[in-house]
Amino acid sequence: MVIFIFTVTIASSLFLFKGKNEKIVKAGLTDEELKEKIGQMILIGFRGSEVLEDSEIYKIIKDVKIGGVMLFDYDISLAKYNRNIINPSQTKKLIFDLQKYSFSPLFIAVDVEGGNVNRLKQSYGFFPIMSAEKMAEDKTQETSKNESEKIAKELKEAGFNMNLAPVVDLNINPKNPIIGALERSFSSDFMEVFNNAKVFIKMHTDNNIITVAKHFPGQGSGVVDSHLATTDITNTYKNEEIIPYEKLNNEGLLSAIMTAHIVNKKIDDKYPATLSKKFLQNILRNQIEFKGVIISDDIQMAAISDNYKMDEAIILAINAGVDIISASNNTNKYDKDLAYKISDIIFNAVKSNKIEEKRIIESFDRILNVKKQFKIIN
Repeated sequence: MVIFIFTVTIASSLFLFKGKNEKIVKAGLTDEELKEKIGQMILIGFRGSEVLEDSEIYKIIKDVKIGGVMLFDYDISLAKYNRNIINPSQTKKLIFDLQKYSFSPLFIAVDVEGGNVNRLKQSYGFFPIMSAEKMAEDKTQETSKNESEKIAKELKEAGFNMNLAPVVDLNINPKNPIIGALERSFSSDFMEVFNNAKVFIKMHTDNNIITVAKHFPGQGSGVVDSHLATTDITNTYKNEEIIPYEKLNNEGLLSAIMTAHIVNKKIDDKYPATLSKKFLQNILRNQIEFKGVIISDDIQMAAISDNYKMDEAIILAINAGVDIISASNNTNKYDKDLAYKISDIIFNAVKSNKIEEKRIIESFDRILNVKKQFKIIN
């Protein structure tokens, strides 16, 4: 019943009426409708391994009507584990309660690539998962199939519906501190990356788990960790790094893509990819013809936060084409009001004409389509 009311509310904002001049005028969104749509564009991290009615995330769900959450095992600013994920039964209960309290069914996202980037660790009682690099050593893709199927089934059992994987960056620079050095890339060969990512995505889709291919347009050639500083790949980027996205999209396998906070001045001499129309509109939407959801990498990463104020970055990202602003709230400083701040930034930007209302509607529609496709909502 809640979802029915939700969709009716959305539809009610789109009728046409005649103004005083008898011209057909499209009705704008009410403030409440606008805020509901904006809420769906927020993927937020939070503290807590359970949901109580006085907890921060309960209030955020009720007040901001967020579209999704991302769960972590490690809390960076507290320098300790058990942030959200402790063991399988606790994680399942947490996810159940998050969904129970939500205005509309949430994206429940997590990073489970395998190897060094895996929030569901064996030490907590989850399956051991090898790294992408190790998976791809088997040229038949049978290992990738088996490993990714394990991941997908475990995610489904716990109640997750989104995996912030696979990495489709090419391993151009094996010493790249955030990709190659962590064995997150399948290969330096674009066909190997495509073939393994294809299997990874199919195993997830078979289990009704959304995958998020990352990091567009490719940051495997970088020499700097974008968590810590700007990553300029102007002189190291290779054209074949974009091919896995093209091939995966041509096969209808891409529902969501995560952007990279990389700078390539040959494409855009002003903005990093996350904030760039040249990357997201000209290349991803127009050239590749991607129709799904574009998710920003963590908007709090230093590559963005050291160079842009938060309101500026969010406005640029949405105008560039980002549909979902992801904010881990898992940096050196935790902000319990972060979801409220992001919502207010977007709302005020629409009201002051810095973001067109139609951009919010476009993003909202794409988000809704993915949630319907994966049966998160009816």
